[in-house]
Order: sequence, then C-alpha cells, then structure tokens
Amino acid sequence: ALFFVLLLVSGKAQDIHFSQFNMSPGNLNPAFTGFFYGDVRGIANYRSQWRTVPVAYSTVSLQMDLRNNFKKITTDKWGAGMLFNNDIAGDSKYGTTQLYIPLSYIHQLNTDSNFFMSLGLQPGISNVGFRTNKLSYDSQWDGDAYNPALSSGENYSLLRRTYFDMNMGLVLQYQLKQKSAITFGTSMSHLTTPRVSYFKNDDIELDMKFNSYISFTYPIAPKLNIEAEYLFQKQGKFKENVLGTKLSFTLNENNKQSVNAGVYLRAKDAVIARVGYNVK
Repeated sequence: ALFFVLLLVSGKAQDIHFSQFNMSPGNLNPAFTGFFYGDVRGIANYRSQWRTVPVAYSTVSLQMDLRNNFKKITTDKWGAGMLFNNDIAGDSKYGTTQLYIPLSYIHQLNTDSNFFMSLGLQPGISNVGFRTNKLSYDSQWDGDAYNPALSSGENYSLLRRTYFDMNMGLVLQYQLKQKSAITFGTSMSHLTTPRVSYFKNDDIELDMKFNSYISFTYPIAPKLNIEAEYLFQKQGKFKENVLGTKLSFTLNENNKQSVNAGVYLRAKDAVIARVGYNVK
C-alpha cells in the first residue's frame, strides 16, 4: 500500500514514531510481530521533514517478520523478525540507530475460536550520537568573520553512547464476523531505562514509554468497510493522542484489491490525511 501524509507536524515525543503508526507495527508494539495473515512480511518507511532548516530531519525504518506453527500445538504460532531504525536530525547529524530482534507467541483460544492473543518481546541494541565538524561556536568568531580553524573551546566527554534496550507488549483481538474485528494492544518500551547522558551522568535516563492502541473494523456495506483507530502514547512528560477513521472500498474480491481514505487528528498538533491502495 502507498500512503501520503498531506500535512505532517512533528509530535512531542522522544522516540522515533510515525503519523502512519499502523504502517510500522514493529515500532507500535512488539506483539504485532507475526500477527498477520501470511508467512513473511516486509515493511519499509522513509520520512523527510523540516526541509526549510539547513539539514532536514530524516528517518528510515525497515522491518521483516514471519510467523510459523508449533509442531505439536495447532492453535498457537510463534513470530520472529528484525527491526532497524535510523534517525538523523540537524546540523550535528544527531542520530539514533536501533536494531531489535522482536519475538512473539500468538495464541488462539481453540481451533474454532475468534479470540487471539499475542505476547511480544523486543530486545535490541541502540546507538545515539552526534558530530561536531559541522557545528560553529562563538569562540570561532575572530572579530571580522567566522574562522573554523579557531578552537571551539568545547571539551566533550562523549560523542556517542550504545546501550541494550528491551520492549514488551500485548495484543488482544476478537473477530466478530468476517471483516469485522476489535483489536487492542498495549506496550512498554525501554524497560532497562538506559543511561543516555553525554557527560557520564548516570542519573539521566531514557524514560520508559507506555503505549495503548485500539481499532475497530466493521463492514457497513458488501464492499465497504470502516475502521476507527485510537493511539495513546506517554513518555516522561510527553503525551500523544491520535484518533481517526478510514473507509475501505473493495474493487476486486478475488484479487483482494481495495482503495481506502481517511482522516486522523493528532490532538493539538496535526491533521493527517491518508489515501491508499491494497492488493492481496
């Protein structure tokens, strides 16, 4: 599917996150690993924003996951995958690079049940850092002009930090009937509360993030579905609320082709318009 954000304003949060949050399920909740109809899934997201500043902010997120059956448990499946994030911002090229290995256990109440539950863990390594070669300082003004040969007068204890990270999540889904389902998910990120200070101050930690998500899909006509979604995130003193809905119209039932459009609101911050095309 192709999705276009017609109006995008940066959210007030510390972690990498997308307005099209359900197009990056690995960043939304590790329990979504393997939680799809199919065997293997690949996802790529790219975002470029704040083009008016000298160095635009850019984000890349790549995910691949799969699911498979347990040999002796017909109702349960396991999921595994890989999630890679890279985010670069500003003149200092302040960057965050993350590599996670998400794992999940997907349980169906019984072979005839419409209730599914998924538990997910997401261990990984994260690296944060910045560069100084593109930065300028007051001390490099020689009285007439900026002189990069002059000393900055700064002494950085660290330019980069690497730490172990752990996220976990839960997803519950109840399928009311064909093409109708309620999905609820909740997750916690940065359970290890890693130290992120560049001055070797162990009192400065990365705040844990709490995330809750709910969606409701329902067929309102033979070829027309409606989906409503709500996302709440909290990290430290920052909060984010996103609420929206979209309509999906089936073009070809045999090939599972459909088009969709919707509008989402990020409270006090942005309006997000979405259009998409889905096949199989």
